[in-house]
Amino acid sequence: MKVLLIGLGRWGEKHLRVLTELGVQLWAADLSEERRALAVRAGLAPSRVLADHRAALPEVDAVDLVTPAGTHLPLAAECLRAGKDCFVEKPLALTVAEGHALVEIQRSAGRILQVGHIFRFHPVTDVLRQWLAGGAAGAVRYCTGRFAGFKRPRADVGVTMTDAVHYFDLFAYLLGRAPTAVTATLRDHLGRGLDDCSFSAVEYGPVPAFIEAGYFAPGTHRDCVIVGERATAAADFGVSEVRVHANRHVLTPEGWQAPEGAVETIKASGPEPLRRELELFLDTVMRRETPAVDAQAGLLALRVVEAARRSSELGRRVALAGLGDRD
Repeated sequence: MKVLLIGLGRWGEKHLRVLTELGVQLWAADLSEERRALAVRAGLAPSRVLADHRAALPEVDAVDLVTPAGTHLPLAAECLRAGKDCFVEKPLALTVAEGHALVEIQRSAGRILQVGHIFRFHPVTDVLRQWLAGGAAGAVRYCTGRFAGFKRPRADVGVTMTDAVHYFDLFAYLLGRAPTAVTATLRDHLGRGLDDCSFSAVEYGPVPAFIEAGYFAPGTHRDCVIVGERATAAADFGVSEVRVHANRHVLTPEGWQAPEGAVETIKASGPEPLRRELELFLDTVMRRETPAVDAQAGLLALRVVEAARRSSELGRRVALAGLGDRD
């Protein structure tokens, strides 16, 4: 398959490596001469490394778009209209309105559009899905997710859109429920006009999920907890481990007791998540099937981001039903 990678920044470099490993005929485009030189050093033929992506469009079957969020709509629209299937890194677009426009363009073009929500492809997620499907947890009471750590802030979008969005999509996937309402507190401590500290309570029907994202907490945190009526799973995506605690409260004649149950540690293993999702995208293109994460899923996660922003501005809970109408 012939693929054009647009964007060779920090994350684009990872796409470059994985696509090279997957053996596609690869073109790459970036406005930066320095980044283009990096692609040549990685083994791409200089004739396939371009400043103008449009020169490569007639040569390829599909496009992998790893550029700032504000460019997703114009670039993906151009590629879809040119008859190319597209992988678009999250977020799908900069706004819900742009996301809707991109969905309509994708439908009109009749091409495949997959959104890069990478947590769905992590081995830890596979373990959590199997655990939930097995019924050992019982009814899920609530979830927590944390994507935080001291790091350089992303310059194009706020931390809710770049980091918290991982969990907005992940919990919808794990719970099998669409988000229904959001109550959030967002802060712009660095004064950039973009949120850099984010706390969101997202309701998935009767199940609330409490999600933290930010650039200030020491360390690196990529973890979540799923609390069930019969057991609780504590997952760490950083070390690919899930600890299942058979903890449950017991009502006795003396009142509620909290005996701690056995703890099972499960080491999650599997392919690199980025490799897995790009491999599935290429397979989807070949088979002309529905992608693993379609545009509607990307749009739904984006709606939660906008609901969180609006909730923080208004200081109240925002329902997702009918979001987009001014209330």
